[in-house]
Amino acid sequence: MNPIPSNYADLLERPLFGHLGTVKPDGTPQVTPIWFQYDGELLYFTTATNRAKYTFMRANPNVALSVNDPEQPYRYIEVRGVVESLDPDEGGAQFDALAARYGLPLRASQLDDLPQRVRVVVRPVHCTFQG
Repeated sequence: MNPIPSNYADLLERPLFGHLGTVKPDGTPQVTPIWFQYDGELLYFTTATNRAKYTFMRANPNVALSVNDPEQPYRYIEVRGVVESLDPDEGGAQFDALAARYGLPLRASQLDDLPQRVRVVVRPVHCTFQG
């Protein structure tokens, strides 16, 4: 069952920046701003295998993503989920989809870390919201 309420799904559907929380090995949180995509069921984003968040997600697949509405700053959604997969981002397809979504001309082929790119898939399991 999808825990995302329909009246907050727009925060995941619009090209807004998310703040991804991962769990470090010592149990403390780490937060990174990210581009992401939501298909109505799963969240998708990309990272590289040489990034701290990748290492943290491999060790502990529990993550959280928060997004707030820039037009109504007290309106937000926080999605807690579990990483379902960390797969190679073949040719940078996920990166390119996100760059297009966020209106940037940058392409994966321009990245130094293209060979290390992975596509992250997160299944939402719980959410909180306000506003």
